[in-house]
Amino acid sequence: MIEVIYYEEGVIDDPRTQLMLRRYPRATLIPCVHYKDVFNPSGQSFRLQKEKPALILAKQKGSLIHSVPSTYGIGGTRNFYFSHLLNCLYDCRYCFLQGMFPSAHYVLFVNFDDFKNEILRKTEESTDKPSWFFSGYDCDSLALEKITGFAGSFLPFFAKRPNARLELRTKSVNLKVLEESNPLPNVVTAFSFTPDELSSQLEHKVPSVSLRIRAMGKIARLGWPIGLRIDPLIDCRDFEGRYRELFKQLFSAIAPDSIHSVSLGTFRVPVSYFKKMENLYPEEPLFAGKFEKRGNSIGYRKEIEKERSDFCENELLNHIPREKLFQCKTTDEDSCA
Repeated sequence: MIEVIYYEEGVIDDPRTQLMLRRYPRATLIPCVHYKDVFNPSGQSFRLQKEKPALILAKQKGSLIHSVPSTYGIGGTRNFYFSHLLNCLYDCRYCFLQGMFPSAHYVLFVNFDDFKNEILRKTEESTDKPSWFFSGYDCDSLALEKITGFAGSFLPFFAKRPNARLELRTKSVNLKVLEESNPLPNVVTAFSFTPDELSSQLEHKVPSVSLRIRAMGKIARLGWPIGLRIDPLIDCRDFEGRYRELFKQLFSAIAPDSIHSVSLGTFRVPVSYFKKMENLYPEEPLFAGKFEKRGNSIGYRKEIEKERSDFCENELLNHIPREKLFQCKTTDEDSCA
């Protein structure tokens, strides 16, 4: 799967780096001073690299944990995100990463202990309120688990810290790490969904909706709390019929008490990202939708956004209590895709 591995010279002796090199003994190894020397140059072809990404092993420096805007979250008041990995195995046409990053290569930050220390520090700042940590912003939390070992490393850490809460955001069905671990009440596995027809058209390399629902149901029965992320909402023909059917599939697969939270998010990306996405896939019908510019972002027209969000909210409330439903609210400066 991985044919080329770049590595920062400073991480060559790190145990996780050595594990990667042993795992891919036939990979071409290329040293670099800093991962950005490989990842950041302009003029790279994201679309071409997406066909066969390289792996870049690096050390994340500076601030490792970042605050989440107050309008986001799933019930907590202390919300943070962190990125142990940049880029995703999957190739969803609506994904903002293809507009944000100049490269499709995977960047794995091997200094897991530094992330854990920072998570611990943030958690200890407040003993009366739990701190939430979202791990799937710049990547899929579980899709590359066989390469990264991320969940396998962090689950035992969170098991000892009930006041720290972790969200694993994913579209993966490779959930062996969860199946072989004791379920944790403070770790929510959150699955992102669009209706089946839209998934087939837009979510390339992603397991089918039915396979994901089956995998989700399995770990729910094992006792893992489940999150449902209907994000982003995609305007389409027969929107109501397609989303109503999706909700029927989801809620028939898992027991209500297994559901920790459900969130809705609208399609919204910064203008500069949207233009890059259009240039990457000029033939993609998604980008010919009824969009408008608001501030520095592009999203569906306000009336369409409200109509679609209101419909989904009303439908979801037929299945869950209101306190489990959260809206990914955006301002004209935010993105939520």
